[in-house]
Amino acid sequence: MEACGVIVEYNPFHNGHAHHVQEAKRKTESDCIIAIMSGPFLQRGEPAIIDPFYRAQAALSHGVDIVVVLPFFYAVQSSDLFAYGAVHTLNHLGISSICFGSESGTIDSFYHTYTILSQHQETYEKKLKEQLAKGVSFPRAHANTFSSLSTTKPVIDFHQPNNILGYSYVKTVMDAKLSVHMETIERKQSAYHDSEMTAPIASATSIRKHLFTGEPIEQAMPPGSEHILRSYLETFEKWHEWEAYFPYVHYRVLSMSTKELAQIYTIEEGIEHRLKETAQHATSFSHWMKLIKTKRYTWSRLQRMFTFILNHVTKQDVAPFLEDRPIPYIHLLGMTERGRTYLHEKKATIEIPIRTSFKREQHPLATLEERALQTYYSVLSPKLQQEARKQAFAPPIIVP
Repeated sequence: MEACGVIVEYNPFHNGHAHHVQEAKRKTESDCIIAIMSGPFLQRGEPAIIDPFYRAQAALSHGVDIVVVLPFFYAVQSSDLFAYGAVHTLNHLGISSICFGSESGTIDSFYHTYTILSQHQETYEKKLKEQLAKGVSFPRAHANTFSSLSTTKPVIDFHQPNNILGYSYVKTVMDAKLSVHMETIERKQSAYHDSEMTAPIASATSIRKHLFTGEPIEQAMPPGSEHILRSYLETFEKWHEWEAYFPYVHYRVLSMSTKELAQIYTIEEGIEHRLKETAQHATSFSHWMKLIKTKRYTWSRLQRMFTFILNHVTKQDVAPFLEDRPIPYIHLLGMTERGRTYLHEKKATIEIPIRTSFKREQHPLATLEERALQTYYSVLSPKLQQEARKQAFAPPIIVP
């Protein structure tokens, strides 16, 4: 069997994701779709609206055959580390191809971009440093620097979020010389940040906005996925969003010294002082973000920082992973019968262990992953926290 990997968050699973799964299977002529999915906290540094187990259920009910977790350390990162963890985990699972969505829509433009940056690496790094020294955020500095390099071939627009992630996937494959075929499909009908739902394929941003305000979402969701969303709300009584975690992260910052804050992963350049100062005035998470936001720090970078504060992840905690970048295990959330057949066929060639739950003795990456899940559930009532945590120790989800 041939498998295609997709790198996803499914926050929540909507019509655009169903289209991606169908097109990935068609374009790569694969027998099996393997999704590597972020856990409770996402790449842009925010909590997923519902937990990983319910999101996996939605995916497996709509064309995905295997869902595995991207460990917390890799999931809440800028594009390069996020891509590294996702691509190498999929490679361990023996995938033949990866298909991602992008604003570009043509894979040749990604390969051309990789070639140009490789050929002009020294010039690129020099100009990038100049942009950063002016206080420009890294994503914009990267886009501005690349656009200054002359080229006659079609290249990608680095101002577009899916292009940025897609390029990191291609770069990871090329740098590591992996035998993985890359494909992309064009994002249709809505842009990543669109907040209005105007078509059957809508952005996850607009769907979440409608959910938080109680507006209908039926046109943008497969019926089964919408049912799973509603079932989560009925069971656990809330959607997960940053405002629910504001009292917790606010207390952490107020109770920690600046020296202690400086030890938290991603806190640098003295921002711990700004954190302490703004915490005295913040009345909500969105208010705090506006108080602390500067030209140099992107919204996503600040949210990732708050995620690491909330989960008390220190620089010492992650130092070994930054140096060795291990993929020590594969965390299997669920599978279909086709997915089970694929894993059975590949089990002799998968060189790292596949696990389905947390253990007493486990790799430090898994310990961070478990800590993040416990933190995620902390906003639920004690009784519901117990109910939610049972999922982490249950067998993998099986969908016929």
